[in-house]
Amino acid sequence: MDKYHVNWNYPTTVWVGPGRITELAEACLELNIHKPLLVTDPTVAALPLIDSAINPCQQVGLEVSVFSKIKGNPNEINIADGVAKLREQKCDGVIALGGGSALDAGKAIALMAGQQHSIWDFEDIGDNYRRVDPEGILPLIAIPTTAGTGSEVGRVAVITDEKAQVKRLIFHPRMMPDIVILDAQLTMGLPPDLTAATGMDALSHNLESFYSPQYHPMAEGIALEGMRLIKEYLPRAYAIGAELEARQQMLVASCMGATAFQRGLGAIHALAHPLGALYDKHHGLLNAILMPYVLIANRPAIQVPMGHLALYLQLAGNEMFDSGFDAVLNWLLGLRKQLGIPHSLSDIGIDDTDADRVGKMASVEPSASTNPMRFNGIEYRDIFLRACEGTVTL
Repeated sequence: MDKYHVNWNYPTTVWVGPGRITELAEACLELNIHKPLLVTDPTVAALPLIDSAINPCQQVGLEVSVFSKIKGNPNEINIADGVAKLREQKCDGVIALGGGSALDAGKAIALMAGQQHSIWDFEDIGDNYRRVDPEGILPLIAIPTTAGTGSEVGRVAVITDEKAQVKRLIFHPRMMPDIVILDAQLTMGLPPDLTAATGMDALSHNLESFYSPQYHPMAEGIALEGMRLIKEYLPRAYAIGAELEARQQMLVASCMGATAFQRGLGAIHALAHPLGALYDKHHGLLNAILMPYVLIANRPAIQVPMGHLALYLQLAGNEMFDSGFDAVLNWLLGLRKQLGIPHSLSDIGIDDTDADRVGKMASVEPSASTNPMRFNGIEYRDIFLRACEGTVTL
């Protein structure tokens, strides 16, 4: 595994390789952090791997405080409580360790450490980010324990506004973590169902970035290779959870997806975000279920990129662009079945009761602005209904 021990500097400083959690103290000292707040979720906080993060820091005299009171979809109360703990302990930096919820919470806490405004004042609308006092943002280290969101290389935190029942994107350029550690050993204990859901989340990021209509050839190329890695390594990570190479490659593919979606996302996320806010379901699982229904709705606008993808992934039926779309869709349907992903939203307890509301929410969700086709609320409602029913028509 030595070939996987490398340091990258895109889009931020990334330390790659199994076992590199032992270098966490070095990362803290490089950023002049001496009293870090380690932000994680309750599940990770109860696992032995938390000691692999804390012990190296304590051995060099760093004073580590732990905050883990965050939900699967973190809300403004979680962030406020984390900031209160940070200020109480006089922490001078943040370590975000865990899945997407912990990483988003850690990024938001580091942002809010020295701010006077409400967190909603920094929602990613217009130039709201200019309200942030950059001097009030603490240095941040991000360490993912799942290969899905790629939040470790993002400048946005997704936080749930429970009063309004919506997810809001909190943005500032300096929310990008200063150092990222991609250590596959931390993902080895992830159970198959979470490996599948988070892996499909990474796929959704790469996929929507790849066929986004925005001009960004670098992001397009990254997304294409990210999907090749997922095609090769996600089934292996799911079937053989202890295969270190598959776990490391999936961490990289996840990181690539979040790097690529600078190009924009689309209708998968436009629907998944309101559904996550309304039903408190796992974001990656929602993306996985919604994926084929959104692809079919987008088909008139994505025939050519799907043909390119079919060729690159060496899928059957890729001789022509028309058959390329079908080849990609059939691969995705087969992959979902292989990974035990439910076929419809009704399979996870979501019915069509709020169909009109979901459609309206999706149509104004920021991800909708970079979908290849501009759907209105009724069209999003119809996609949602098909996903509830499980209707897939080639």
